[in-house]
Amino acid sequence: MIDPRAAIDPAAELDEGVRVGPFTVIGAGVRIGAGTEIGPHAVLKGRTTIGRDNRIFQFASVGEDPQDKKYAGEDTALEIGDRNVIREFATVHRGTVQDHGVTRLGNDNLLMAYTHVAHDCQIGDHVIMANAASLGGHVRVDDWAILGGFTIVHQFCRIGAHSFAGMGSAITKDVPPYVLSGGNPTKPRGINSEGLQRRGYDAESIAAIKRAYRKIYLGGAPLVDATRDIRAMSADFDALVLLADFLEQDGRSILR
Repeated sequence: MIDPRAAIDPAAELDEGVRVGPFTVIGAGVRIGAGTEIGPHAVLKGRTTIGRDNRIFQFASVGEDPQDKKYAGEDTALEIGDRNVIREFATVHRGTVQDHGVTRLGNDNLLMAYTHVAHDCQIGDHVIMANAASLGGHVRVDDWAILGGFTIVHQFCRIGAHSFAGMGSAITKDVPPYVLSGGNPTKPRGINSEGLQRRGYDAESIAAIKRAYRKIYLGGAPLVDATRDIRAMSADFDALVLLADFLEQDGRSILR
């Protein structure tokens, strides 16, 4: 299961059934769950915990020091859940003490080739980052969000659940849940109706989300008023609770 040409520190912990390809380097402090497969020429280091049944492809760099000039060798961490796929040349860095010290990936995420997850990012479940999409430090990406190829996200931005950013987007503000966006500078383009249908949202819920979108982007009302109206609408449509909660949280200004 472990190629003899791999270099694995004795202090690393690998559960039964982990597969490791040739010339991969696994450092002290790395813990890997059962069923995970690490391809050849990958590098895993630092206090990195990886769950079950993940697949990390060749030349990926997982758990490296953060690319932050303030980083001074502190003991920070990376936590990865289960069933994630991390493709070729992807980079995922540990956290910094300027935040909570931990970068996190949830479950069932797909990070395509050349993607970058910077220090202190928090990624939920079922997220897709297409080729060369990149997150600056401290970014939050919620469940089921999709970032098109070559999308870049500015530090501290929030990407809402079920949102979709088109190829080459340059995101510098928070993207609310369900919103379809694209361009440079990135602008809202409607709601992610196709994605919602694929995930089982019924026609009434999608129609309610469209009405909420119009309140935010087409009604001309201040955001605080639109948020209040959406919170009231959420009493009848559970899908809008997610949107109202997002709008009421502190963050960067939203994409408008």
